[in-house]
Amino acid sequence: MRNGDGADRLKARVRVGRAEVQVDLDRPINLAIEVQFTGTEPRHFGAPRASVRALSVPGFSGSVASGASCNCSTVTLTPHCNGTHTECAGHLTTQPLDAFRVVPTGWLPAVLLTVAPERSRDTGETSDPPPRPDDRLITRRLLTAAWPARSTPARALVLRTLPNGPDKRQHDYTGEIAPYFSREAAQWLVESGIEHLVVDLPSIDRIEDEGRLAAHRVFFGLPPGARDLPLAQRSHCTITELAYVPDSAVDDAYLLALQVPALGGDAVPSRPLLYALERFEP
Repeated sequence: MRNGDGADRLKARVRVGRAEVQVDLDRPINLAIEVQFTGTEPRHFGAPRASVRALSVPGFSGSVASGASCNCSTVTLTPHCNGTHTECAGHLTTQPLDAFRVVPTGWLPAVLLTVAPERSRDTGETSDPPPRPDDRLITRRLLTAAWPARSTPARALVLRTLPNGPDKRQHDYTGEIAPYFSREAAQWLVESGIEHLVVDLPSIDRIEDEGRLAAHRVFFGLPPGARDLPLAQRSHCTITELAYVPDSAVDDAYLLALQVPALGGDAVPSRPLLYALERFEP
């Protein structure tokens, strides 16, 4: 399809709920934070920075700059702690589950919301262990107030927290209590049919919570303290953390694509893409 600016762009006509819309496939909003191995990527939980080094074996340096025929690098990172990543219920279970096998291959009807976390002392919502008075919570009250008034079918929620800014691309959350979800907020996601959650937080749970991971457990349908994967009633769901939502993206309905490598593990680096919906004009 040729647009008014003279550019050829690929657009698709799709139905989301009862609405027929167009999607500009050539202009997604990238929510991933790039891992450039410069030491400026976000991290948390005291994990070492992601790193890359040239492979070194007898007779080969792995670096063209050092005289090798090609570049060949060894990458070291902790997906949960170094940049944007998507995780699954295997994060909490004895039995392994690969996140890439859970991530849907197609588009997901999604909603982007923006909220300002509220102090625990100002809300009656809970977690396990109980939040401290100054903890900042994503609450059920905030989510329901921000949800669009019109009926919007959605399987995914992308959440942007305030204040927002480019410093989130390189923030070190180590030793910091970042905002997190109340148990009631996580339960509301389940009740609302949200199966895939994307947040700009290092975790949806308090970083120091005695290993309870209350919001994770509610979202994945795993009872408190349980470690058996078969007990997870929502093992098809995913949580994407340490994403970044630019200010240019307005709160609205979108299509979401979760791009992940075929790499084993309960969490993998990911690139969530948001596609804006446009009214269809024949």
